[in-house]
Amino acid sequence: MARWFVQLRQVVRRLGRAPMFTAITLLTLAVGVGANTVIFTVVENVLLKALPYPDPGRLIGVWYRAPGINFQGDLNIAPSHYFINREQNKTLEDIGVYNGDAFNVSGSGDPEHVPGLDVTDGTLPLLGVKPALGRLFTREDDTASAPKTVLLSYGYWQKKFGGATSVIGQSITMDGNARQIIGVLPRGFQFLDYDKVDLVVPMAWDRSKTHLGNYSYEALARLKPGVTMEQASADLDRLIPIAFHSFPPPEGFSEALFESVRLSSSVHALKKDVIGDIGNVLWVVMGALALVLLVACANVANLLLVRVEGRRQELAIRSALGASWGRTAGELVAESLVLGLLGSLIGLGLAYAGLRALIWAAPQGLPRLHEIHVDLYALLFTAGLALLTSFFIAILPIAKFAGLRATTGLREGGRALSQGRDRLRARKTLVVVQVAMALVLLLCSGLMIRTFLALTRVDPGFNAHQSLETFRFYVPDSQIPDAQAERVMRQFQEISNRLSALPGVTGVSISSTVPLSGSSNNDVLYAQDHEMSQGKIPPIRRFNMIGPGYLATMGTRIVAGREMTWDDTYNKLPVAMISENMAREWWGSAQAALGKKIRVASTDDWREVVGVAEDVHYDGVDKPAPTTVYWPILRANFEGQKLDVQRGVSFTIRSPQAGSQAFLHEIEQAVWQVNANNPLANPMTMDEMYRKSMARTSFTLVLLSAAGTMALLLGVIGIYGVISYTVAQRSREVGIRMALGAQRSGLVGLFVRQGIMLTLIGAATGLVVAFGVMRLLSSILFNVSPFDPLTYAAITVVLLLTASVACYLPSRRAASVNPVDALRAE
Repeated sequence: MARWFVQLRQVVRRLGRAPMFTAITLLTLAVGVGANTVIFTVVENVLLKALPYPDPGRLIGVWYRAPGINFQGDLNIAPSHYFINREQNKTLEDIGVYNGDAFNVSGSGDPEHVPGLDVTDGTLPLLGVKPALGRLFTREDDTASAPKTVLLSYGYWQKKFGGATSVIGQSITMDGNARQIIGVLPRGFQFLDYDKVDLVVPMAWDRSKTHLGNYSYEALARLKPGVTMEQASADLDRLIPIAFHSFPPPEGFSEALFESVRLSSSVHALKKDVIGDIGNVLWVVMGALALVLLVACANVANLLLVRVEGRRQELAIRSALGASWGRTAGELVAESLVLGLLGSLIGLGLAYAGLRALIWAAPQGLPRLHEIHVDLYALLFTAGLALLTSFFIAILPIAKFAGLRATTGLREGGRALSQGRDRLRARKTLVVVQVAMALVLLLCSGLMIRTFLALTRVDPGFNAHQSLETFRFYVPDSQIPDAQAERVMRQFQEISNRLSALPGVTGVSISSTVPLSGSSNNDVLYAQDHEMSQGKIPPIRRFNMIGPGYLATMGTRIVAGREMTWDDTYNKLPVAMISENMAREWWGSAQAALGKKIRVASTDDWREVVGVAEDVHYDGVDKPAPTTVYWPILRANFEGQKLDVQRGVSFTIRSPQAGSQAFLHEIEQAVWQVNANNPLANPMTMDEMYRKSMARTSFTLVLLSAAGTMALLLGVIGIYGVISYTVAQRSREVGIRMALGAQRSGLVGLFVRQGIMLTLIGAATGLVVAFGVMRLLSSILFNVSPFDPLTYAAITVVLLLTASVACYLPSRRAASVNPVDALRAE
């Protein structure tokens, strides 16, 4: 042990005498280790760690599949299935249903829009939630006839009520209705992947008024001990026909229609609902950064080979004086261990800073973001990386020099240094590895650049998104009852008129949703000239309820026909518009769709298609534009309702001032002149919406580009080092060639060709590796093949050009050497 301390002290002193080598080595390792620690921390906290709830392995998400309809993916649960599943299942401890919501809170100060949640009474207990104050919901609270109640988040309780324990029993006005506060959720409570939940209310469904359909809610459940997901799925499948027979279909639909969708359950670990598909991106990035670390280790191993080679005579003399192989190898290991540990320690510090930067830059919707932190597993991972890198960078110097014989070392200490071809071969091998890994990473970043460019070329279905400001506005039935639905529309029109009068505003309209928001309203659709087989479910389409001038305000082209007007709206004329892709699908062209009749339920009025709009991307520019039907905001005889109005709408305003705080203040004042009780929710520009839809691709692009750039830089440094070393080793040869009349350009070409040959070998190796692994990247690409020839050619050319520069610089120095000096030095 004492000898080890002596060796470590000698290593530290030796490294201190070579500050440039030590600094470059530590920085290289620190960047590689730090980057890998960051991405491991994210992967471990997001993908690998169990959900922070009791016995999370038994928590499942409950969904449905419906192969009988044209709907991709899983369906949410409907109230009818919830009631039957809870009452008659044999495999679940309980099931809970939830739905994201937001509430207008008024009564003290300016009205505010507060994020919240609707839940059935069993949802929070399933997650093991214990209230910090008061109680949770009971079954009685979760009934239609019960008094209205609410739970507060710990943060909202502190902000709104100052943390007063007397809050229990008080009332708070939400959407115009008073609700009694019955409890406060615990500090730090996080509901699944929801960013923020400040108010929680019970669903309070009326079982006696429940109909089939309305698959709009998410569900979670807890398996009974010993029950598998397959058993639970079979149990829920058994209950599907029971639900169909237990509740009536909505007006205009039949039970046979619901049976024709061939519904089946789809259960999976609740964790899948929380993390979504982000795993594809994170694993790709982790693999990329692992390659960066390999390139960094190869670079450091190269530096160590050069450094140890400079000590050949010293090591040979030690061997001659009786130093054993183990003692020499131990010293080399100690040096590598010191470098690996110090580099990893610095890397850990960089990881802390990098993790904060990553969380700040992460795209909205990255799951479990609040849980990401450096924990014991991350520290163990870093320690493991330190040991692995130390071993990796030590193995070649030990293999080459630990067993150096005294006679060989002393003889090569003279003028025969040009004989070290085997040592040069090791360095060349490392450079080939570096170039190969750099090419793979550059291809990844190149494909992501092509993906990003492909996304920017997608027409989202609206224009000049920098000039469009949007916000949500909701008029509850407590302010205007359903019997006076037209008054809601009149209020929306009055707000629109006030906003239109603002300086610089050139357009205002309303809609139930806006492009790129991801919010959806899907339902069946009948066409009068398209006969449906008896009992067959009609196609599912996306619905958007719009006000007059909406498409003009958005800059969405009218392909055929006209837009709906205020006369259409107030006269309740049976009109509608559709998207161009729907017109082509059903009638072959936009013009042919005009005058056709469509409706939702068999008891609805047929509505005439008066216009066809260009396709609009509602789910993101990387998702196909859905076939869409545009209905008026105010509708008569629609979905079984005599008169129906969209109460929650998005206002869209076109103005060059969009996005400024001053303009938002003007908007608020204009709206509150009409209705001062309701807040403006989620104000943002369509440009912000557009950038959010691109955020995940941009985030991945930045990370992969950074990894590719680091690998390229390290690879170029490796090539430069090898050519510099070759030039130094062959200085006598250079002198002889020049003395015999060799041209300087020929000498430069000699060394450049050697470097280019190494690069070509590395590039060829990298291409072989890339063809084997690039399929893993296909899930995050858009309209780009993982084997895109243009990308492969461009990246290979960039790599060769960069390598040529790295070869040329040391080669030029060799050609400028005085031959007399070179021969004298030898």
